[in-house]
Amino acid sequence: MARHGEAVEYQVGAHTVRVSNPDKVYFPERGITKRQVVEYYLAVADPLLLAIGDRPTTLKRFVDGVAGEPFYAKRLPKGAPEWVATARVTFPSGRTADQVCPTEPAVLAWAANLGTLDFHPWPVRSADTDHPDELRIDVDPPDTAGYADAVHVAGVVREVLADAGLTGYPKTSGGRGVHVLVRIRPDWDFVDVRHAVIALGREVERRTPDRATIAWWKEERGGRVFLDYNQAARDRTVASAWSVRGTPRATVSMPLTWTELAEADPDDFDVLTVPGLLAERGNPHEGIDGEAFGIGELLEWYARDQRDHGLGDLPYPPDHPKMAGEPKRVQPSRARPE
Repeated sequence: MARHGEAVEYQVGAHTVRVSNPDKVYFPERGITKRQVVEYYLAVADPLLLAIGDRPTTLKRFVDGVAGEPFYAKRLPKGAPEWVATARVTFPSGRTADQVCPTEPAVLAWAANLGTLDFHPWPVRSADTDHPDELRIDVDPPDTAGYADAVHVAGVVREVLADAGLTGYPKTSGGRGVHVLVRIRPDWDFVDVRHAVIALGREVERRTPDRATIAWWKEERGGRVFLDYNQAARDRTVASAWSVRGTPRATVSMPLTWTELAEADPDDFDVLTVPGLLAERGNPHEGIDGEAFGIGELLEWYARDQRDHGLGDLPYPPDHPKMAGEPKRVQPSRARPE
C-alpha cells in the first residue's frame, strides 16, 4: 500500500495508469479525494463510455479541486500516453484541434488523474465530426426557480418530442437543471440541429408559456426556465451523463428514467452513492443507441414558424462568428431604434 501522498498505479485493461497525489482532497466539504474520483470513474466506466465513447471530448479540469479555478482542455494534453485516441474537430473560428476521444476505461482514469471532473463530449462521433448524432435539450432554471420547475418543463419537452416522433432520455445536470438526450441520424449539420432545437423550444414555450422560455436575453426571460438552444451550436457542450460536477457535494449528472426524474433529488447522486445505484439499478440510458431518429418534423416546424409567424433564427453565442440569418446580438434594452 502506498504511503500518504505517494503515487499509486491502477491496472486498467492492458494499461497501467499512474495516479499522483492520490490523497489530495478535491472536495473539502466532504473530504473526497482524487483517488476516490479515479475509482468512481472506473466503477462507472461502461455506461460512461456508452455516453462519450468515440466522441471528441473536452476535459473540464480542476487541478486544485473544486476550491480552485477550473479550465477547459480542448486539445490533447501534452504528455498523454500514445494509447489515448483523438478526433479532430473544427471550431467556429475555422481552427482545428485534436481532442481526447475516449475509447476505453484507462482513458477515464488517466483524465481523472489530470484533475478532470466533467467530461464534455461533442454530439458527434470521430468518423464524422461535422454531423451530430445526438440532439441535446438543456433545461436551465434561473436562480429564482428550482429542480421541480426544470422537471415540469422537461416533461413538456418529452411530450413535444413524442409529437415529433422522437424519444428522449433525461438526466440531471448535477445541479438544478435537466438535460434531455435524443439519438439522431447523422444526416444534418450543426446549423440544422440547432434549428431543430429552436423549433422544439418554441413549441414547448407555447405549451407552457408561464414556465418556459427560449429567449436568449435574460431580461426577457421573466424568471422562466430557459431552453438553452445554443447548447446545440458547434463547440458548445454539456457535461455528460455520469460526469462528476464541480459542486461542493461532488454531485453527478445522473441518467434517470422519466418516472425517476420526477421523484429524484439531484443531491442524492454523487461520487459516493452513484456506483452503488448503478450496480443495483443498471443504466437507465442503456437503450439509447437502439434507435436513431430523424429531425425532419422539427425542421418543418422551424420552416413553418419562419413562414407563418416571421420567426427566424436566434442569436448565437458571443464566441461565434456572425452567422447567416442571425439577428443582431444586442440586448433589446440596449438596441438602437431602426
